[in-house]
Amino acid sequence: MVLKVDNINVFYGAIHALKGVSVTVNEGEIVTLIGANGAGKSTLLKTLSGLLKVKSGSIEFLGQSIVGHAAQSIVKDGLIHCPEGRRVFANMSVEENLELGAFLRKDSEVRKDMENVYERFPRLLERRKQMAGTLSGGEQQMLAIGRALMARPKLLLLDEPSMGLAPLLVQEIFQIVQEINKNGTTVLLVEQNANQALKIAHRAYVLETGKIVLSGSAAELADSEEIKSAYLGH
Repeated sequence: MVLKVDNINVFYGAIHALKGVSVTVNEGEIVTLIGANGAGKSTLLKTLSGLLKVKSGSIEFLGQSIVGHAAQSIVKDGLIHCPEGRRVFANMSVEENLELGAFLRKDSEVRKDMENVYERFPRLLERRKQMAGTLSGGEQQMLAIGRALMARPKLLLLDEPSMGLAPLLVQEIFQIVQEINKNGTTVLLVEQNANQALKIAHRAYVLETGKIVLSGSAAELADSEEIKSAYLGH
C-alpha cells in the first residue's frame, strides 16, 4: 500500500475541516476524490504534503508515518503535490520550472527525465525558453504536471488539473493522467469534473463537508443514482 490515511482530523483555526477521514491508495492505482467546492478535498492534499497539520489520526506513506514531517522531506520521499491553480513560477522559463521540480534530486538522470517530459508535452519543448507566465492555461497545466514528474513521484497528488480549461484540453489532460499512471505512477486525483474523473479512476471517495460519505470502485460510483444526481448532472 502506497498511502494509508486513518481517521484524521484537521482544523483551519476553529473550523473542523476534515472529520475522521480515512483513505487508502494502492500501488498502481488512480484513486479519485470527488465532492463539492469546500468539501475539504484540497485540504486533504495539503495535509498529505505537510502543508497543514493533523490534529489526530495517522498518515502512512510507503509504510512510514509522515505526520509532523516537513513538506520538503515528504517531497524527498516521493510524495509530490501538483497544486490547484497550476502555481507555475511565472517569471521563470519553462525549462527553469522543470529544473526546480528536480531540485532535491542528486542522481544523474535529471536530463533524461526532462527529455521524457518534452516527449510527453511537445508544446513545452517548443516553448522551453519562454516565461511560464506567458503560456496558455492548458500549457501551464502541462508544465505543472511536468514539473511534478521531474521529482519522480511514487505518489502524485493532482489537485483540480482540469479547472478552467476548454473541454478539448480537459480530454487531453485526463489522457495524460492515464498515460502517467500506465507508466507506473500511482495517482490521487482531486477533481470537480466527477464524470471524467470516474472514467479514468480505479476507485473513488466522495467527500462532503469534511467527511467521507461514500467509497467504492469508480464504476460503482458512476452508476450510483445518488452520485449521478449530486455530481454527474443527471
